[in-house]
Amino acid sequence: MPRIPSPAIAAAGLVGGYATARWTKKRPLGGVVLAVAGGVAAREWQRAGGVGTAVGLSAAYVAAFGGSHPLAKKIGAWPAVFSVAGAMGVAAWAATRERG
Repeated sequence: MPRIPSPAIAAAGLVGGYATARWTKKRPLGGVVLAVAGGVAAREWQRAGGVGTAVGLSAAYVAAFGGSHPLAKKIGAWPAVFSVAGAMGVAAWAATRERG
């Protein structure tokens, strides 16, 4: 079975977590989606780049989630979520791409 790239997992976790919270009106359920995707992505980051990469990208993932809230006040909720998801995807790709 092919692996889903970790940048896609991270971006989908941010978007999916927000979408779940918004549409179900249950913020904790959105948090579960966010956390599960973050855990799966962190496992892939550790496999691809080691513990340091996993810790750094996990911190960026949490910062992206937190940063989306004040950004949403400036540009709107969905644009903020898509912005941080895109930035997280790029960061994960840059940190874990194969160099060769």
